[in-house]
Amino acid sequence: MKTAFSTTTLALCALAASSLSQAQTAPAQALYNRSLAATCANCHGTDGKAVQGSSVGSLAGMDRNYLVAQMKAFKSGARAATVMHQISKGYSDAQIDVLATYFAAQKK
Repeated sequence: MKTAFSTTTLALCALAASSLSQAQTAPAQALYNRSLAATCANCHGTDGKAVQGSSVGSLAGMDRNYLVAQMKAFKSGARAATVMHQISKGYSDAQIDVLATYFAAQKK
């Protein structure tokens, strides 16, 4: 009986620690995502909302898959650009996925 109680207690503590760890990492992940997206703000505006009348397009609300494809096209050189081909080379595929997901979730 004592062993079953100890095992159950240990399992509950592990579950609680796991939940706490996930709760602590969610804000950190959100901060990372927003910080990564902020690297695009100079040209594409805060949260991907370009200034009205800008020659640079807004990213907010664009289709996630389209954003990924365009970033990878810039990165490979398949899509012509002035600076995006250089900037995109600085992002890993995982970071491109984060950026695309972030901007797709923003309101236009």
